[in-house]
Amino acid sequence: MIFLRLVLWIWFFSALGVGHFLLLQRLPPLAIQGIIFGLTTLLLLAYFRVEALRRAIDELPVRALVFFHVTRFVGFYFLHLYSLGELPYEFAVPGGYGDIIIATLALAVLFIPMPEARRSRAIYIWNVIGLVDILLVLFSAVRLGRDDPSAMRALTYLPLSLLPTFLVPAILASHVIIFRRLKKLPAAP
Repeated sequence: MIFLRLVLWIWFFSALGVGHFLLLQRLPPLAIQGIIFGLTTLLLLAYFRVEALRRAIDELPVRALVFFHVTRFVGFYFLHLYSLGELPYEFAVPGGYGDIIIATLALAVLFIPMPEARRSRAIYIWNVIGLVDILLVLFSAVRLGRDDPSAMRALTYLPLSLLPTFLVPAILASHVIIFRRLKKLPAAP
């Protein structure tokens, strides 16, 4: 478990370094989405192929994986950057409100009292909506970045550079892991 934490911290500080040194600005615009999907793929491959990692994650309650998604309150920052003209409406407003809704719903499915079978169903529905939301935001970023690379420049420096290099891959992977974990839970009566 110590090794896994070390790897996580190294990845996080590497992502900070990428943002600090503006390394994403040196890449072609669509490379950022490639980084997201590459890191997500690596995370999922590690989860499915490295037993120690899978065991460590599977020891976490599903609710802990859902709680991770409160980081999606970053949507408020998207809206702020839109108000400053630093992010385009087509990305910031739908993505911002979508993330805020998903983060709020995560708190709801975690803390509203309900039987565990109902909570599992609620988490499943939340997970579907959350995955669709983040995929739509990614496709929007690809389209906008292709049409006008400067429109998505805010994602190439801190703090938003942590999204493609750390947070979004972890979120995407967590959605897949949550689906897998829910599938293993006993069926609701």
